Amino acid sequence: MKRRGDGVGDGEARSEVEPTSRRRRDGVGDGEARSEVEPTSRRRAWARRPEEGDMEARILIVDDDPWTPEVVSSALRDGDYVFSTARDGCVALAKALREPPQLVISGVRMPGMSGWRLVRKLRAHRRLSATPFIFLTDMTHAASRRHGFRVGADDYLGKPCDPRELALRVANALRRSRSRGAPGPVEARGFSGAIEDISLASLLVLLEMEHKTGMLVLSRRGSRERCRLFLREGHIVAAFLDGDPSRVHRELLYAIVGWSAGVFEFKSLPVEMRDEVGSSTTHLLMEAMRRSDEEGRLDEVDVCASSGEFM
Repeated sequence: MKRRGDGVGDGEARSEVEPTSRRRRDGVGDGEARSEVEPTSRRRAWARRPEEGDMEARILIVDDDPWTPEVVSSALRDGDYVFSTARDGCVALAKALREPPQLVISGVRMPGMSGWRLVRKLRAHRRLSATPFIFLTDMTHAASRRHGFRVGADDYLGKPCDPRELALRVANALRRSRSRGAPGPVEARGFSGAIEDISLASLLVLLEMEHKTGMLVLSRRGSRERCRLFLREGHIVAAFLDGDPSRVHRELLYAIVGWSAGVFEFKSLPVEMRDEVGSSTTHLLMEAMRRSDEEGRLDEVDVCASSGEFM
């Protein structure tokens, strides 16, 4: 039997489903035996719905493998957590909208909506955009990890993983979320406006001066161009243009600085991805201006040559 392989990009080749005997070992902990997991009856007793005033964190576990919620809940049994599950991204999104979780742990390859698409949907929704998101998957190659962080994940763990490491990663993700004043799925702090009112260069300098961390979404007026810039402590660490994976990071930044009309929205979000830009905002803007001036001089030469001035 085959199922869709939601790898890096939605069009990757299909992959064979792991046999059940092998998939049981691909949970949390290499070769963990089923007998070590809390019985369902016991797990339900402590994974209960939080009462008024409780500090338990709601964790949404998303995976079409029924074994994954068992091993995850077993690894986190010592924490004050309440669990809900979903077998694909569509169901997970519906559950998150109905009862926003404090954390999402998701696989990648699932029927319906993949984990890649799920994290994009969450990041695009105002109420859920700041929700910590951890991938737990057997897709451990470097390209998948980079793609996971690129689409908005806070952390990325491969299967199998040590239960103690998973517990630490979950605790750290929740602690970071709470330290930013976001103990749960509250609306992301941010602001929005028009590029006509404040130039993109001025906006980027402001974000750098304020040491902002989050995502800046830019939509160019009069076209369908839309890009996302990720900032950490005021520094741009990555840039992506929707629908065009060939234009990213520095080269994209040099191109969009000249946008004169459009809208922007900044959201305060955790940004854990690697720095793909490697330059300060000031240096980037200076280089963009230099390139613009150079292109202007070349245009003048072309005009003079076409008019015969140099003949």
